Amino acid sequence: MVNEKTMTCSKKCLNIPVWHRYTLTIEEAAGYYHIGEGKLRMLIDEHPNEDFYVMNGNRALIKREKFERYLDQATAV
Repeated sequence: MVNEKTMTCSKKCLNIPVWHRYTLTIEEAAGYYHIGEGKLRMLIDEHPNEDFYVMNGNRALIKREKFERYLDQATAV
């Protein structure tokens, strides 16, 4: 039997707004920043030493605040 309290908590935890999350998937970041998924993947490939992303296995996750700082300093994307 599933505990209703646990089920409610897990539903609430999954609905964290994008602007409060620490990391975003490529798809979420593309929608949030209005930058294409291909361009985000290219930025990750071209900047292997930047700290605005983290690899979780083969999945790249964008660190939201650090990526925003990167965009603030960039003159073109």
